[in-house]
Amino acid sequence: MVVSVLVVLLLTVFYEVLKVWRVCLSSSSKLARPPSQHPSDSSSMLECSPSVSSLTPIEPRPPAPSTKNSWLLHGIQTALHVLQVSLGYMLMLCVMSYNTWIFLGVIVGSALGYFISFPLLGHI
Repeated sequence: MVVSVLVVLLLTVFYEVLKVWRVCLSSSSKLARPPSQHPSDSSSMLECSPSVSSLTPIEPRPPAPSTKNSWLLHGIQTALHVLQVSLGYMLMLCVMSYNTWIFLGVIVGSALGYFISFPLLGHI
């Protein structure tokens, strides 16, 4: 019984750390994106108008070198999301067993995971 409570506690701590890791990964991917280009003056607005752009041939641009990295990052974020949702459902099922000790293990693990991981968000 004690081992199962400790396993649930550690899984809950991992769940909280996983939430912070996803936030860190998301913020680093936003920093890696190049800023979008908005036309700022009237000449560039004119160049983007439909009448001028319909007369110029459209040449496909080569993909940006960071496209492969962005797909990899998106794949990692998707896998982490699936892991977080699956872990959340498993913890919910543990709580639904109506075992007081398992319930307390989830609560204490959540508090401990929050205490350990969320100060790391201030360093990002």
